[in-house]
Amino acid sequence: MALPRERAAGAGRRTRRDGWRAEAARLAEVTALVGLVVTQPLLDTLGRSPDFFLFHGASRSDVLLLVALVALVPTVPLALLGALALTVGRVARAAVHTTVVGLLLAALAVQVGRHLTPLRGVPLLVVAAVAGAAAAAGHRRWRAPRRVLRVAAAGPVVFVALFLFASPASAVVLPRGGGGAAGVAGAGAHPPVVMIVLDELPLVSLLGPDGRIDATRYPNFAALAGGSTWYRNATGVSGWTPYALPAMLTGRYPQHAVAPHYSQYPDSLFTALGGLYRIKAEESITRLCPPSRCEQASTPEQGLGVLVRESGRLLGRIAAPVDSRIDPEDSYRERTAAEAGLDAAEPVPDDPKFRWDTLDDNQPARFTAFLAGLRPADRPTLHFLHLLMPHSPWAYLPSGAQYAAPEDLPNDDAGWLDLARSRHLAQLGYTDRLIGQTLRTLRATGLYDQALVLVTADHGVSFRPDWQGRGMGAITHAADQVAWVPMFVKAPGQHTARVDDRNWEHVDLLPTVAAETHIRVPWRMDGRPAQAAPRARADKRFYDRPGQPVTITGGVPAAPPPPAVDPLVGTRLGDAPTGGPATVANLAAFDAVDPAGGRLPALVWGTVPDGVPDGARLAVAVNGTVGAVVPVVPPDAGGRRFAALLPDDRLFAAGANRLDLYRVDGGPPRRLTLS
Repeated sequence: MALPRERAAGAGRRTRRDGWRAEAARLAEVTALVGLVVTQPLLDTLGRSPDFFLFHGASRSDVLLLVALVALVPTVPLALLGALALTVGRVARAAVHTTVVGLLLAALAVQVGRHLTPLRGVPLLVVAAVAGAAAAAGHRRWRAPRRVLRVAAAGPVVFVALFLFASPASAVVLPRGGGGAAGVAGAGAHPPVVMIVLDELPLVSLLGPDGRIDATRYPNFAALAGGSTWYRNATGVSGWTPYALPAMLTGRYPQHAVAPHYSQYPDSLFTALGGLYRIKAEESITRLCPPSRCEQASTPEQGLGVLVRESGRLLGRIAAPVDSRIDPEDSYRERTAAEAGLDAAEPVPDDPKFRWDTLDDNQPARFTAFLAGLRPADRPTLHFLHLLMPHSPWAYLPSGAQYAAPEDLPNDDAGWLDLARSRHLAQLGYTDRLIGQTLRTLRATGLYDQALVLVTADHGVSFRPDWQGRGMGAITHAADQVAWVPMFVKAPGQHTARVDDRNWEHVDLLPTVAAETHIRVPWRMDGRPAQAAPRARADKRFYDRPGQPVTITGGVPAAPPPPAVDPLVGTRLGDAPTGGPATVANLAAFDAVDPAGGRLPALVWGTVPDGVPDGARLAVAVNGTVGAVVPVVPPDAGGRRFAALLPDDRLFAAGANRLDLYRVDGGPPRRLTLS
């Protein structure tokens, strides 16, 4: 009688084992698909973006934990779902698994379709859903797809290994080396060095119609030029900071696509001066100064939390059925002093146009820490600051007030380019104030006369129609805006202005500093010091990709025409007949404005009905005074949109403010009803 019971028990055990084997096979298939949909595209993008980890000051453990989360977490809920399915019948388990496989295949089809077809939005989703359903049916019917997926379950391990050992970001996780060659001190003085590298600043943005620094708009840059040597024919060597800044600080043209990290660039300005000089470095998206030479203040938001949050946003853009209009570099936003919990570095200046007592908290924390360190010292000191200004995201008015803006505003389409340039110039106006603070601090501490002061930018950016940005098209058609950058060098004791139009390339920066500080650099450099004879050739070397120089020609660029100011700006339109509705996305922000808090609703954006024609002019008025006149742009995924920058913060008052929108494209003004 026991034999049948034993047989039954054995059959039950075999059934459970078969069930677990089948579930393991299903989990392997899901793991493979999650690897293709999530792990591979996300780690591939992050692996090619070491600047992401460097900007956020990620530690090795932070990066390793993030990689583990990317590789494991998306699979966990699906594995739990499969485990729960064991409690139901075989048919239900198969149906659940087929549904999961179909959804993952549809998600994969969205990514593939966006890369290989012109389909976007709902049409792409429909095609992807059909493809996912068909592939899921094939997976259920034939064994071959299941076998392929089970073999591909090793994919996430491979993707993680490629990230850790073969991607540019591997230098952040597994840094090697870092000693670097120290310079040799020669005879002569070793003055303090103050170096500010701004970001995404074309020379032409600073120029007036006469080819000089526009002293009306940028008085502090003009003051800097008035006491230094201005190398007007200076160019960066790349439109991308991870290549441009290492070239500046090593004196060598970019040759390899590697992380801007001391393990990849062991020899730099920091090691050349580090044997004699004390190094105070405020880097942003690079980590070129090795820990043996300097400890850097950490002002960006740091830790695993911000890495997970930004990676999640990136995954959303990767998986979306539409192309993202968000520039990934816009996440590299300088934290303000208030956000970082830093005190202001300078007392209230004698500047009635600047509400310093309230807006000082808005200054970038990296700049605040830099200013606090500008003090004389017994030992020669290098004060280095790479500041992501006036780089996008554009969020500052010239006064220092901040404003909010949607992430998806285009920068390069019809009607949007003028707005992008206006926002860039407004932020440049605030950058000018930061330069003024630096000059005042240097004079107040006595460093100005003693120090070698250098102010420049790593690259520019184009606002030319059809060629906005810094890519190869912009380099080809708007090199004057991408390559030419401001370059000011004030030698110790210099008080008079000089203009030098030699062919300066940014690989000349380190040789020039070394010559001025009497330090012999022990490695071969491609640049030459400004104290030597100019280079004979007139053309320039520029690198969109390392190791692939592009030759560009041309001399000192001329300033483009300034943005046109509509004659209605500054006028009062008063009452007007109604002319239809409009939606303002941030209308509620005008109900309780606090100018003393340092934030203003200075960017107004919204939509108008489809019946409003392209190019229709809209006047935006605050408290009765017109602050901007903008066109209605052709409709896009966001609708028939408009956006206007109100750079004059005198338009705003404390408390409730009235916002009016008028159509002024012919005939008398018509006031739109806002919602």
